[in-house]
Amino acid sequence: MIRKSSVSLFTIAMLAGAAVLCQAQPQTLLTNHVRDAVTSGEAHFLNRMPAEQTMRLNIILQLRDRAGLQSYIKELYDPNSSVYHHYLTVQDFTNMFGPTQADYDSVVQFAKSHGFQVVGGSRDAFDVQISGPASAVESAFHVNMNVYQHPTENRKFYAPDRQPSVDLPFQLWAVSGLDNYSIPHTALHTRAAGAHSLATTGSCPQKSFCGSDMRGAYYQGTALTGAGQNIGLLEYAGFDIADVNTYYANAGQTRTYAVTGISTDGTSVNCFANQGCDDTEQTIDITQAGGMAPGVTTIYEYVGSTDTAILGAMTTDTPLPLNLSSSWYWSPPDPNTDDPYFEKMQSQGQSFFEAAGDSGAWESKNTWYPMEDPNVICVGGTDLTTTGPGGPWASETVWVDGGGGISPDHFAIPSWQQLPGVITTENKGSTLYRNGPDVTANANFTFYVCADQEACTANLYGGTSFAAPMWAGYLALTNQQAVTNGTTAPGFINPTIYPLGLGSTYGTDFWDITSGSNGFPATVGYDLASGWGSPKTDGLINALTQVSASFSLSANPATIHVEPGGLGTTTITSAIAGNFDSSVTLTASMKMVKFKPATIPAPGSGTSTMGIEVPAGTKAGTYTITVTGSGGGLTETTTVTLDVE
Repeated sequence: MIRKSSVSLFTIAMLAGAAVLCQAQPQTLLTNHVRDAVTSGEAHFLNRMPAEQTMRLNIILQLRDRAGLQSYIKELYDPNSSVYHHYLTVQDFTNMFGPTQADYDSVVQFAKSHGFQVVGGSRDAFDVQISGPASAVESAFHVNMNVYQHPTENRKFYAPDRQPSVDLPFQLWAVSGLDNYSIPHTALHTRAAGAHSLATTGSCPQKSFCGSDMRGAYYQGTALTGAGQNIGLLEYAGFDIADVNTYYANAGQTRTYAVTGISTDGTSVNCFANQGCDDTEQTIDITQAGGMAPGVTTIYEYVGSTDTAILGAMTTDTPLPLNLSSSWYWSPPDPNTDDPYFEKMQSQGQSFFEAAGDSGAWESKNTWYPMEDPNVICVGGTDLTTTGPGGPWASETVWVDGGGGISPDHFAIPSWQQLPGVITTENKGSTLYRNGPDVTANANFTFYVCADQEACTANLYGGTSFAAPMWAGYLALTNQQAVTNGTTAPGFINPTIYPLGLGSTYGTDFWDITSGSNGFPATVGYDLASGWGSPKTDGLINALTQVSASFSLSANPATIHVEPGGLGTTTITSAIAGNFDSSVTLTASMKMVKFKPATIPAPGSGTSTMGIEVPAGTKAGTYTITVTGSGGGLTETTTVTLDVE
């Protein structure tokens, strides 16, 4: 009886504990989810969202040790770091920084317990995609789902009335899809009648520019095609391969790369005009990326309805595409929402290019996202002329409509823009906030476009929509050369190109755009109209793929046999790699060691005779001598074994 009573009391205590856990204080999310228009009352309440209306959401778990991830990324792009360009695999990232399996399973169970169907997501993408009625959303996240009148657009939108919270023992990062206040837009414009100059040297119909003309202007070579590389494009709608094929047929060219659509959250990868879908942007992205890098294996179209679902897929796919581009912009309730995905890309060696926009200098808040985020490579726009069809670069000025400026949402200025000489009184940049763009390329109304199974157009469409995928193609060429050179992908190029822009090779790496304005003036060097400029032939490719500056030491012979009172010698060799150009000074862990010479002059390659006098009376045995070389901010060692007989 006593035993049974004890077990009963223990069971009751356990159940009571579980009840307390279930009734724990709801955990708020780590990012904001309430729109300013809702908080301020600017958006007028209309009615509650129908309880039975189906919603599809994406639950984002927080990363483990995000501060550690950011510290690792800093080291990852520091040429003097021991982990320089030691990129993580998708699995490495999950093991080091992703949510634990237990936490991920808890979120899945949480969703199911509230009546949701789990329809996608993965631990690698730290997301759980769910589908269920609005009533379940309200219950699970402790919100009211309301319908409001949009304050600036003639439409209604739905949104939560308060910050969501969850009955979990840990905080979540975000939930995407709780509102449709912001509709994604493309960075694409059409030319007004009589405005802007037309292309006169293009290879496509009516002398407009093909994607291959951009390759001729900016790369000007034939050796690199992007072979072995893949390009990933962020899209909020699918595509029609018939329009891509029409483009190539009319241009008189042959497409050899595959185009593959990937639905990231159930969104259709097909976009047909007879079903009311416009694939203009998507076709532009494909043909511009493929025009710059015609030999890539596959161009992937990552299609979805939420930013987190698309970015999650782009960071976890197999094969992992290193060259990424987006010509869309959107406004999440919290501008920090997508940063974990952008940081993941950096840690995995992926380059994400974002179009800067097409309304001139950035002005309004909560509009120019993600181009103003420091974690993306922002691409501005220019007006390019070439010497002829498929010909090289002739001249370039700032495109008046190109985006750029000072972050309206006050993203902090990144370290690479704080380098002396980047922000000047001439370019009128900010020393406090992120400045954009970083780089630029042609965006004027000079392109040939085929879309919607209608007649193709020439010199009608323009925008940084064209420039961003060009840069993704250019990086595909770069990564092809990196493979050939046996070096690593440049990954997130901003920490690299800013020092390059300030260095002696700037004129070899970039076309410096020094005329025109988007509201900010073009200046010599970096400016807020064109960044550092457009890519200059293979100069930038070479700069981004050069072998890291380093040196190594070796000893021959590695073992010296000496009798007490005798003298032994060996040769120390210093071998350099990359653009290492510094003297190397040698020291040893034993005082009786002498080097001749003690310093190997720049560029640091050469030999030194190491001599060691073994005092009489030294005990027989084996001794290890550590030889250290120092130069160019680097330190390397080798060891010599002293065998006293």
